[in-house]
Amino acid sequence: HNGDRRRLTAPSILQLATKSKLYTLKAPSLNKLQYETMPPPPALPASPVAPAFPHIQWDPLGSLRLTAQETALLRMAETNPIEYTLADSRDASMYARVLLKVVAEASAAASASGEVAQLTDAVSDEAAMTILDADPIGVVTHYAIYKLHSIIEYLMNGSSAVTVASVFYVGKEGILVDQWKALLRVLNKGGKGDAFAQTGASLCLALILVTACPSQQSAGTKVVDGQTVKARPTSYSSAVEPLEALTAWIISQLKSSTGSTVALSIPAMTALMTATESRLLFAASGGIKYLSRQLRSGGRKQSAKKDAGAASSKTGSASVQQLYELTFCLWTMTYELEGSYNIRTDFAKDGLAVGALTDLITIAPREKVVRVSLSALRNLATCTSDVDAGPAGSPRIDGQVFLTDTIACRLMKQIDNLRQRQFTDPDVIDDIEVLHRLLHENYKEMSRWEVYKNEVESGHLQWGTCHTEAFFKENARMMEGTDGDFRLLKVLIALLSSKDEEVASIACHDIGEFVRYYLNGRAIAKRLGAKELVMPLIEHDNVDLQRHALQCVSKIMVQHWEFVKTG
Repeated sequence: HNGDRRRLTAPSILQLATKSKLYTLKAPSLNKLQYETMPPPPALPASPVAPAFPHIQWDPLGSLRLTAQETALLRMAETNPIEYTLADSRDASMYARVLLKVVAEASAAASASGEVAQLTDAVSDEAAMTILDADPIGVVTHYAIYKLHSIIEYLMNGSSAVTVASVFYVGKEGILVDQWKALLRVLNKGGKGDAFAQTGASLCLALILVTACPSQQSAGTKVVDGQTVKARPTSYSSAVEPLEALTAWIISQLKSSTGSTVALSIPAMTALMTATESRLLFAASGGIKYLSRQLRSGGRKQSAKKDAGAASSKTGSASVQQLYELTFCLWTMTYELEGSYNIRTDFAKDGLAVGALTDLITIAPREKVVRVSLSALRNLATCTSDVDAGPAGSPRIDGQVFLTDTIACRLMKQIDNLRQRQFTDPDVIDDIEVLHRLLHENYKEMSRWEVYKNEVESGHLQWGTCHTEAFFKENARMMEGTDGDFRLLKVLIALLSSKDEEVASIACHDIGEFVRYYLNGRAIAKRLGAKELVMPLIEHDNVDLQRHALQCVSKIMVQHWEFVKTG
């Protein structure tokens, strides 16, 4: 970071490096360069049965339908260094296709209830050998996927003139090899599936496919022995169908409520974030919404663990890392804001993304999560609609919209607190200062009613000056709305069902105050169903929620509330 004020263009914001280096993303935030680091290229975790790999006997595995030449190639590759096996483009391509054939045949022959598919943790060498005897096809599936990933990793990071494109794309036009479908078959086997196989197959497929994206063409250029070797041309059109299929699988994992299921897709999703084309496809498939939902859910779970004193547990640490990786993916999507009205719309929908990022800053599970969340919020707050304003007549969506959402989510308080902390990263300090300035400037321009309205619409209710008797005396009539449909009151009534007990308590309070100070407010609240939703809360385990629910019901039922002692 040298203070350069240039704006980076969209292509290739992620640079894959060797394992000894960092996985760096150059990110423009308010027209400046920033750097965010990740671990090396999405790593493939070790197979639980890796100790059995050297002991695989190929000859008895007739169900794989391997020729004598293919079996010999597998044995030779096992005994020779990988740089020797991949030194020639034709040999490397043949080896990769044999491995893909093994994946295809093993996947077709394997049972979803096989011993290997049920494993999640590594086993001892002795146990691995026992499993090899009981479920050789399962072990072979893991082996082939592991070897495929090793090939791709070496070709991406090595100094060989052979590339991913020259191995997995064929002909003058660089068409993707048909054997890619073997990897997709692993993902679509149904049931719980094999965790290692699905993670590995999806990651390998993602790394192969992003190679064909036009924004990545220059990234394939290498310098070998002092000479520049140009990347082989690849046909992006041949990769579109598999990209769509892989993206659909990732989205299906993000829809899950199980953290372990979501984790299967994170390496592949991170790899897809390296290319503009795959980021746009991810967004068009609803990825921003589902990613934000996972972050919102994960943040709340982490907050609960923190409150329970379990944040330092193994499970807690794992979930923090998962939160970071998901936040990183959402952050990369913010670099498509400037050029896409649809992506800005997705980020603005229901205030979900801003709410999730604000929650992460509030619970602050680790500094790295806060750092990426701040950068994402800054990008949202400073985006413009100059390049793609959207269809004629559509509402303007730009940084102003996101700033309003962040104010509603009470980000100002968190930013003020962060300013008191000592950060060593100058980019974090800069993000905090920029957000502090923008938030306070916009807050001054908003009326108290606008602040309250935005808070209710965001669903992030917190006690403050907008939840007082004086406020409702002055603003109860504003609840009518411009169309007289009492839309904001309906939102408050919906928030009575919130799982957040403080939010439900505040909703009870505000509905009660509306009833007190709006003419015929009791009848309106009853007609909209407030009483039916508040009544069960009187018996809630949370004492504060009980109290506010009781007071709300009393205000709805009793005409002269001022004569009732509030306690």
